[in-house]
Amino acid sequence: MRKVLTLCAAALLLAAAYAPQEQQEQVETQEQEAVTTYTMEQFMETISISGGSFSPDESKLLVSSNESGIYNAYVVDVATGERTAVTESTTDSIYAQAYFPHDERILYTSDDGGNENYHLFVLEPDGSVTDLTQGENTREMFAGFSHDLRSFGTLNNMRNPRFFDLYEWDIETLEPILVYENNTGLDPAAFSPDRRWLALSRTNTTNDSDLLILDLEGGGEPMLISEHEGEATFFAMDFSIDSRYLYYTSNLEGEFASLWRYDVTTGEHEGVYSADWDVSFAYFSHDGTYRVVGVNEDGYTSITITETATGEEVELPELPPGQIGGVSFSRSEELMRFYVSSDNSPRNLFIYDVAANEVRQLTDTLNPEIDANDLVASEVVRFVARDGMEIPGPLYRPIGASAENPVPALLWIHGGPGGQSRPFYSAERQFLINHGYAVFAVNNRGSSGYGKTFLAADDQRHGREPLWDCVDAKDYLRTIDWIDPDKIGILGGSYGGYMVLAALAFEPEEFDVGVDIFGVANWVRTLQSIPPYWESFREALYREIGNPETDMEMLRATSPVFHADRIARPIIILQGANDPRVLQVESDDMVAAIEANGGIVEYVVFDDEGHGFSKSANRIEGFEAVLEFLDRYLKGEGE
Repeated sequence: MRKVLTLCAAALLLAAAYAPQEQQEQVETQEQEAVTTYTMEQFMETISISGGSFSPDESKLLVSSNESGIYNAYVVDVATGERTAVTESTTDSIYAQAYFPHDERILYTSDDGGNENYHLFVLEPDGSVTDLTQGENTREMFAGFSHDLRSFGTLNNMRNPRFFDLYEWDIETLEPILVYENNTGLDPAAFSPDRRWLALSRTNTTNDSDLLILDLEGGGEPMLISEHEGEATFFAMDFSIDSRYLYYTSNLEGEFASLWRYDVTTGEHEGVYSADWDVSFAYFSHDGTYRVVGVNEDGYTSITITETATGEEVELPELPPGQIGGVSFSRSEELMRFYVSSDNSPRNLFIYDVAANEVRQLTDTLNPEIDANDLVASEVVRFVARDGMEIPGPLYRPIGASAENPVPALLWIHGGPGGQSRPFYSAERQFLINHGYAVFAVNNRGSSGYGKTFLAADDQRHGREPLWDCVDAKDYLRTIDWIDPDKIGILGGSYGGYMVLAALAFEPEEFDVGVDIFGVANWVRTLQSIPPYWESFREALYREIGNPETDMEMLRATSPVFHADRIARPIIILQGANDPRVLQVESDDMVAAIEANGGIVEYVVFDDEGHGFSKSANRIEGFEAVLEFLDRYLKGEGE
């Protein structure tokens, strides 16, 4: 268990833009050509693949793929790229976790209808399945194999629904042993190879956390190793192969997180790696030969692979344009799997043969009916908000949009609230762009990736400053000659859905339409009904949004459902019936309130979804409804 899962989870003054040269050239070429339009069903024929656990003999990779219309576990042949389904669920998504280290048993997780109570299952080679999780409402997460490959770890809340305990399972007997009993909300974050040290994290606020370490052999209580003044984050990454150093990231000494290490024998801290952006992750290959570090550079992931013995960086052969992610070495350290993706190229799986210095692409996930030249790459643009804060985000220009042919536009608001819109392939986004809508995926204040000051700038300001950023983003779009200044809407999911509702309720004359996908309408109800397993960061959530016991007046003032009488523009709302985060009753109440005041609202409920889409058929139905709504009320092609 080298790694343990961390829980969680006015006026325009200036505009600046950056886009790689190949993107600019692509736009110039596309403007001269006609674009084929595609259906949402065609876009959903593009396959989404994730994961990639090596089989014991390293000849295969275990992945998750939605090519059947729902996520199932598949095996990919490393030599040929041939893909074979090993599960055949038609109801609930199955997410592949790992091969067992010495045989071809498989671990996977699945929940019930999107309720997020994930159970852990063992799939035997003969097809029989065992549910390892006890209790219908228990949530269990795979936490990796031990370094000696004799056991694996899980986190579950069976004993106490509020907290996750760490268990170690013998791979032969499948009997669990309690390693750490969590009674105080300290989340297990990393386990040393020698099984002695357990790193624990404590979330205080969005921008402040603590790191502790527990000596499992010496007994005693967890020891705080992140004493600091003011707010700073500390996140455990991985232990060194000799178990002497705990590697972690922290933004204690600046706006951005750097990589540090803590010596468990001396208690000393040492800086290891820093950049002008956040170090997002760092980990070691199985025997410590390689260290992988990922940096979030303005929304693009930059990967550095270092040979630990020499300190030299590994030079990969030339790769297709895009971002590298999902890097993982096989246990022999002879192979490395990774993904490459971009706005106009969906995620594809690659293998790097270290000795041969050779890269092979194993998948081609784009639907062959879609011409990649009809897809659009973004450019990162910036504008200055009314109070002087610079706001960034990817901007997508539909093919053929020009001063002579201006197009309607949508603000695309991410979830979170501390999420980040980044340049990556999105079937839904490309579908709308392909049908003539510009998209600005604005990263309003409170988004991650731009420093701790920017991240904290929305705390207890929801419905105000972050929303004003969206209004200012709309004003920025109106200065672009290829955008129709009189046809600008706002779209978002989860927290982004809240921003849509807030925009239409609190700034009712600013946006022409709204598209709310699984969005919060009532902060009071949402905060009073959070899942019990969010306990470890409940107080941090209250600090971010508000406390329903002490901030009721503020929460009602910032909840759109109590101000629906102000909504004057058309809106479509999508909702999952099994959503455990934003209960359906919130959207029901919002729709009823809008209708009671004579507003225009369309409502689509998915009986077999939770918080977000897991089924391709529902994504097709949902976004076909969205496009029809936008064509009618934003483009004005209907009544």
